[in-house]
Amino acid sequence: MSETNGLTLPDALPASVLDGVGPEDTFDVVVVGFGIAGACAALEAVRGGARTLILERAAVHGGTSVMSGGHFYLGGGTAVQKATGQDDTPEEMAKYLLANSSDPEVDKIEAYAHGSVEHFDWLESLGFEFERSYYPEKSVIQPGTQGLMYTGNEKVHPYRDQAVPAPRGHKVPVPGDLEGTKLVLDLLKDALEAEGVEVRYETGAINLVTDGDRVVGLAWRRFTETGHVRAGSVVLAAGGFVMNPDMVAAHTPNLGSKLFTLGSTYDDGLGIRMGASVGAELKHMDEAFITAPFYPPSQLVKGIVVNKRGERFVAEDSYHARTSYFVMQQPDQAAYVIVDSEHMEKPKFPLTPFIDGWETVEEMEEGLGLPAGSLVRTLGDYNEHARRGEDPQFHKHPDWVAPQDQGPWGAFDLSLGKALYAGFTLGGLRTSVDGEVLRADGTPVGGLYAAGACASNIAQDGNGYCSGTQLGEGSFFGRRAGRHAAAAGHAS
Repeated sequence: MSETNGLTLPDALPASVLDGVGPEDTFDVVVVGFGIAGACAALEAVRGGARTLILERAAVHGGTSVMSGGHFYLGGGTAVQKATGQDDTPEEMAKYLLANSSDPEVDKIEAYAHGSVEHFDWLESLGFEFERSYYPEKSVIQPGTQGLMYTGNEKVHPYRDQAVPAPRGHKVPVPGDLEGTKLVLDLLKDALEAEGVEVRYETGAINLVTDGDRVVGLAWRRFTETGHVRAGSVVLAAGGFVMNPDMVAAHTPNLGSKLFTLGSTYDDGLGIRMGASVGAELKHMDEAFITAPFYPPSQLVKGIVVNKRGERFVAEDSYHARTSYFVMQQPDQAAYVIVDSEHMEKPKFPLTPFIDGWETVEEMEEGLGLPAGSLVRTLGDYNEHARRGEDPQFHKHPDWVAPQDQGPWGAFDLSLGKALYAGFTLGGLRTSVDGEVLRADGTPVGGLYAAGACASNIAQDGNGYCSGTQLGEGSFFGRRAGRHAAAAGHAS
């Protein structure tokens, strides 16, 4: 049997272990994991005529998805975009995603952008509506039930010059940042029950079963009980690996002890390692989402962010994970948010702690331990251009450019180990646009699919991540994997 942590790959078991498996344990499609990707895969599979089973290690549905903020990254002209006067097209959405990716998978991005409106409608058909309203401020998530806001770098240089900006962060209409996704997962659970999908809780998949080069089933464990199921196709949707310290150390060491990990107990990478055990290629395993937002309030974005040399290094209006991505590259991973008295407002929930205030910039330099004259030069140069509404150094959007020349001045600590950084993994199994798990030579592993955090899809790098991509692409590509797995499962 397999291990559930460390770097060990579980053994792939021979088809002979399925001898004696009866019809009650034989399915067209078996989905591993009941988060957003697994639920959408299972629903599309059963609607495609497949006898479908979900194995879920937890005692309840939801997985790590229910820990998310409730954003779905969708565009191309959704009903909310149209109702709020936000012009968008699939072509512009694709341009942005391509520009925002360091290693774009063009077929996936094109499919996602051009299928986004249909996917929006499919999500609403579950039994809810995104509110037809727009939130214009800079925030991590809408404070109320507003249905749309910017959740990426669409208006940030250089992306705003490469694609027409449009807000695409669609939030489920529930106040707060957790209950919205639970609402969607509850609706998916109801839909799956209505379709007769069997769910076995507290039952974890631990090994893949193969016949030659094709996956034909699974081994499972439930407490001390073990067994096997036969499957025409298997969909791995078992989450990422942020809760596996050995995998984190090997692949994403920045997600170390100084960060709060965003994941559930079962984000131990077992699904990824199961895929690797049958020859799957792993992609972008060194990439992670890491962030410590210093806004809201949004007016703090009008300040400047400097490193320990007193130098700016990023446009402050960047999406919070992009700013954090650049903080990780600074000396000692140290950074400070500097604002004047006109723009000073302490966050209600400060993830970035306030350090102190100073009457002069020179005193601030000394208090922060910055080189003498460094912050004076940096702030003086910024203010000179900001008075004309310009930022020639980093091209901050004019909406967020304002001189910081009204003393006293205050500073917030954006340094790793001082600010509350959180993160999760982005790498996973290489997949096709239909969720087929692929080998290094591009050939599919027969009968095996992956979606969600198990797979490496379009949100593959922390510099270009947008809030809502995990739920958006997890549900979108989960659906595609479920449909394809159903067809393949019938045929096997």
